[in-house]
Amino acid sequence: MTASFSITMGPGGKWSAYIGKGKSVTLTAAGDSANVSALLYHAAYPSERYNMPDSLKAQHTAFYTAGHVLMSDQGRVLASIIEDTAGWHDPLGGYTTRKGTDGKYGPTSYQQERNAWLRSGEENLTVELYRHNLTPRDLSAPVNFFSKVVCELDGTMRYVPQPTDGRSVTLRTEMDVLLVVSNTPHPLNPSAVYPGAAVDIRITDAAPMTEYDLCVNHCGENRRAFENTWNAYALMKGAN
Repeated sequence: MTASFSITMGPGGKWSAYIGKGKSVTLTAAGDSANVSALLYHAAYPSERYNMPDSLKAQHTAFYTAGHVLMSDQGRVLASIIEDTAGWHDPLGGYTTRKGTDGKYGPTSYQQERNAWLRSGEENLTVELYRHNLTPRDLSAPVNFFSKVVCELDGTMRYVPQPTDGRSVTLRTEMDVLLVVSNTPHPLNPSAVYPGAAVDIRITDAAPMTEYDLCVNHCGENRRAFENTWNAYALMKGAN
């Protein structure tokens, strides 16, 4: 890729694509209360996918920002967060459901409202998975970009509004990935108004990695996950 690719997801929108290794994927919110639920899979072998527990445990965190990586269940790095002006992205809250969406915002359906009906994250992600020969069994905990959720000492999770208009987060793909995204509300957002922020997605070639890379050097666990990824790709060279 030498030219950039861009697409805009309106409120309730969804999108998915195979994205090659070494790309820069920037999500930019065009309004407040934005939330993008995202799933990541290894493009060639989608049984390998983003693993929330391993990613959080290895990096000793309960949220994501620049310097963090999204690890697979094979201990490799699917993507790194190389830039972030939002500051906090939630990995714990999950995605909205049809029942929850109807209960919070009122029942809607395509048959009645056509394209103005209010989508849920579960439905959007499932539709995009089917486009790539995957099924609801392949759903897992997503990353909720732009949303802040704080875990209290008693284990409860609290949604904290944060400004998102004009904020962005940039991922660098470290493997060939399938990215699946849904521009739907965070399930813990207490507002009774369905969020109306569009989100722009722009994909370009990523800058070459240096020895001072923020994500590689974030912690020892990150470096080991990168080494696992580099070794896997080194062994693939010439395999075909």
